[in-house]
This record gives sequence, C-alpha cells and structure tokens, in this order.
Amino acid sequence: MTSVIATNRKTAILGMGATGLSAARFLSSIGDSFVFADSRSEPPRLQEVRDHYPDTTFVLGAFEADLLLNMDRAIVSPGISLDEPALVAARESGVELIGDLELFLQHANAPVIGITGSNGKSTVTTLLGAMAKASGLAVGVGGNLGTPMLDLLDERHELYVLELSSFQLELLNDSRGAIVALLNVSADHMDRYQGLQQYHAAKHRIFRGAGKAVINREDQLTKPLLSKQVQLSSFGLNQPDLGEFGILEGLEQGYLAYGIERLIPVADVALKGTHNLANALAALALGHGAGLSLEAMTDTLKTYKGLPHRCENIAEIDGVLYIDDSKGTNVGATEAALQGFGSSEGKNLILIAGGQGKDQDFADLQPAAAKYVKRALLFGEDAAQVQLGLQGACDTEQLDSLQQAVRHASEIAVSGDIVLLSPACASFDMFSGFEERGLCFQQAVAELVDISGGQPCS
Repeated sequence: MTSVIATNRKTAILGMGATGLSAARFLSSIGDSFVFADSRSEPPRLQEVRDHYPDTTFVLGAFEADLLLNMDRAIVSPGISLDEPALVAARESGVELIGDLELFLQHANAPVIGITGSNGKSTVTTLLGAMAKASGLAVGVGGNLGTPMLDLLDERHELYVLELSSFQLELLNDSRGAIVALLNVSADHMDRYQGLQQYHAAKHRIFRGAGKAVINREDQLTKPLLSKQVQLSSFGLNQPDLGEFGILEGLEQGYLAYGIERLIPVADVALKGTHNLANALAALALGHGAGLSLEAMTDTLKTYKGLPHRCENIAEIDGVLYIDDSKGTNVGATEAALQGFGSSEGKNLILIAGGQGKDQDFADLQPAAAKYVKRALLFGEDAAQVQLGLQGACDTEQLDSLQQAVRHASEIAVSGDIVLLSPACASFDMFSGFEERGLCFQQAVAELVDISGGQPCS
C-alpha cells in the first residue's frame, strides 16, 4: 500500500458492494474512521463486514440527508445515482461527494492510464495490461473490472491501467495528468441517464486534467467538445496520418500501422473480429503514449486472445462457429460484434439476443442486422422490444430460454454460419450477471458437441 497520512475527516461510505468495501479497506489502512451506509436493509455479507469493522457505525435503509449533513465527505459507490435526494441535499450544503476514482488518483504514485467507452474497454484494459507486463513493468490492472482500483494501490507498481465506467466518471474532477482514452460512445444505461447527451457528458469527464488523450477518429462523439490543454492522438480502422494508429492496405490483408510504419499483419492479431482490430489499435496508441515498446506490444497482439464472454470462440460444430459475446450488454456492443463477424458475401449470422433492455432503441441494430443476420433468436424479459426494433431487418423468433435458442440455432445453421450470443441487453432478468449467462451458453453448446461429435475451440 502506498504510504499516506490519515485525514481524520468525518467520512461516510455509501454502498457495501465491491467499491464500498475497497474504500473501507483503504481508509482503514491509513487510520481513517468512517460510517458505512447502504440503502438495502440486509446487504450481502453484512455480518462478515460488521465482524471485520466492529467499531464502525452501520446505517441501513433509505439514505437520509441528516446522516450526510453531519459528514465532511461521502464516498459514493458508482451504482448509486447522484440524483438521490439525500445526496442532492448534501452536495448543496457543501458536503464533498467523491468517488473511488478521485480518491485513487489522489494517492497513486505511478502513472495512470484510464480507459472508458461504451464498448471494448475491458478488452483494451486487459490487453494494455498484458502489453505493459511484456514491456517489463510492474502494472496494476483493474477498476471497473477485476480488482477495485483502491485495492491496486501499491508503491511497487510502475503503472496503473484502469477501466472506468460512466458511473465512476460522474464524480471525477481532475485526472491529474493521466493518459486517458474514450474509445466510442453509443447509447447505454438509458435507464439511469436522461438521454445520450447526459451519458456523453459523463464519459467526457475523463478528459478533465488529462495529460494525454486518445480518441477514436471515426467516432466524433469521442472528440473533446472544448479546447483542452491536452495532447491528443487517435486510432481508427482507416489509414492513419503521421503519429496516428490505423490500418494500411485493407482490413483483410493489410497491416496495423503507426503512420506509414507497418507494425503487424492483420492476420497475425490473435483477437478476431474487426471491432477487436480497433481495440488493438487503441491499446497501441495508449501504450505508445505511455512509452511502452512497440515490439513488446505487437508481440502481445500475436498471443492475447481476449477475455471470457467477449467474442470468445466456443466450438465449431459441422462447420458452424459458436461465439460467446455475453458481455455485449448494449446495442453498441452487439452492433460492433455483428460488424466484426459479418461476412461481406452474405448473411452468415444467427444472432441470439435479449434480456433486460435498459430502455435502449434496438432499431439502431437494423443496418447491421439487415446486412449480416439471417435470423435473430430472442429470449428474456424484453425479447419483444428487441423483436420490434429488428422488424423488417431480419427474420426473428422469440424463445423461452437461452438453452432453447442454442438448440434451435443448431437446427437452422449451415456450414459457414456463426451462431453469435450477443444479447444487447443486461442479464439480470434470468442470470446473476453476464458471466453466468455466458457459461449457460457454453454449457448448451457443449451439449451440442457431445451430440454431434463437434470440436470445442482451443
């Protein structure tokens, strides 16, 4: 743990999830006391946390302004809306509302890379972490995925690579010279935000106080709206200008490049799908900005195959490829997967989608679906909404379960097709999270392998 001095400020930690518990561990490590509050009457692991912090006050149930008004600051977990009346009253009365990101940046003693975007941020974060390790650095990787960022603080780390959600960015005021990236912006979490503009504004907070910034030159929504004192660079799937990252000589037979310098053939990148080429280029741009070796980074691209449930090849059965993209929890992610695996020679995708729709507009999938999807098999709470959004773009069917969708997909797929689980929805209607949904898909595919004698992907 980085050596820091206790502040002795009156602090409330709001939320007893992973972020809140990491804040408690951090404050305890520096000798700060705190009050723990959670809007749930019985949060998971409550007794365990009580036992671990026997001298701490616990306040359970709906947040009350009276509690917060007696505090100097409140560390707010990202799952809690800042529109909560108690939080609004506290902020108006001068109580500091802070997130784990701002707290982390105040105490990190090594360079920080922060990565956000509607899609691809987990892949870019972990890929860049692997690149940093290949470059010989002691690197801490986490944030919105894996290890909570406050648990990463360690004076031995030479670099931090953080995935950042829009929720975590809502309370960021100063990134303190971090290298940052906004990969893309498409509608997500519309059940929390009042529209794309508010969500877009949350994402753009990442540029505040940044030292260097990487943007997607093919997505104008990633470009900072105002002139910033920040060094900008870009990535894209088109030909790059000098000092930028992109593709030379085409997406199929071309090269990932830095300006006019060819770095690695597209065919040698282990991550498959056009959208993952964009992720690879973003990681290269960020790593270059941090001074990582281009050779180490391109060597990593030859071996890094990605995270589970993110366009993961599961099996090939009778010439049909089964891909688990359960992490595709919004329309933008699913559109990227369709574009990434769709064939220019005709419709080759059987899409499995559905779940909790988060008030998204599924009609945004129509262009890609019309081009690449021969049939969409839909399940879950908002299957009807997804079906309505896809109307006229491709054939659709509603089914009762993910397992039923996999079985039906196997019946209608022919050699050369891809069965793609990319739900465009949250999973909590039927599963504990996208991981369980992905494992359910994989189990259903495994049953097909046993029946047909097909081969799982290595």
